[in-house]
Amino acid sequence: MGLFDGKVAVVTGGTSGIGLGAAMMYAQEGAHVFVTGRRQNELDTAVKLIGANATGVQGDVSNLDDIDKLYETVKREKGHLDFLFANAGLGSLVPLGEISEEHYYKTFDVNVKGTIFTVQKALPLFPDKVGSIILNGSLVATQGDPAFSVYGATKAAIRQLVRSWILDLKGTQIRVNVVHPGYINTPAYESLFGKEALPGTLEYLQTQIPLDRIGTPEDIAKAVKFLSSDDSNYITGIELPVDGGAGQY
Repeated sequence: MGLFDGKVAVVTGGTSGIGLGAAMMYAQEGAHVFVTGRRQNELDTAVKLIGANATGVQGDVSNLDDIDKLYETVKREKGHLDFLFANAGLGSLVPLGEISEEHYYKTFDVNVKGTIFTVQKALPLFPDKVGSIILNGSLVATQGDPAFSVYGATKAAIRQLVRSWILDLKGTQIRVNVVHPGYINTPAYESLFGKEALPGTLEYLQTQIPLDRIGTPEDIAKAVKFLSSDDSNYITGIELPVDGGAGQY
C-alpha cells in the first residue's frame, strides 16, 4: 500500500532534477502522476523512468493553451486532481547592467505567469475543494545572490502569491504552500555554471551549508511528500526551506 494510492498528481517541469524526483516519489507512493516538459524526447525518457503510473503531456507553462491541454488530459483520463506541484521554472545569471527585456520576460513568463495559470486552471479539478498545491520557490527568494536578481524576484513573487491565495481559497480545504530549495545539484546547475566550473562551484557552495552537503532532488521530494500528505493537513500558506540551513545566516 502506497501513501497516495488512488490519488492523482500533476508535476510541471518534471523531466529532470527536482521535478523528476517529485514525480518519481508520487508514483512510488501509488499516485498516478501527469508530468509536463517542453521537449518531447526528454519527456518520453522521464515517463519511462517513472513507470506505469506516469503520463507525459508536452507543453510550456508560459503558453496558456498548453496548460489547458494538460488539464483536459487529466480530466479525460482521471477526472480529478489531488496534488499539484507547480515546479516548472528557469533562470540564468545576468548581472545588473546586462539585464535585457527578453531576459525579463522569459523569466517572468515561465516562473510567475506560468505558475499563476498552472494553479488557477487546476482549481476546478480538485474534488470537493480538497487538495494540496505546492509551489517550487527558492532560497534566493529571501536572500540576495549576484547576477540572479530577476530570478530571485520571480521566486519572491511566488511566495507573495501564496499569502493571498490562501485567503482567496478560504472556505475550501485546498492548501497552498511553497517549498524553498537551497543548493540542489541538478542538471540545471551544469547549464547555469558550466560543466568545467561546476565541481569548484559545488565545493564552494558546500562551505555555505551548515549541514555540510549539497542537497539532492530526493531531499525536495520528501518535503513535497510531507506537504501533500495528511500529516500536513493543518498547514497552509507556509514557506518550507529545504536548504541544509543555508538560508539561516
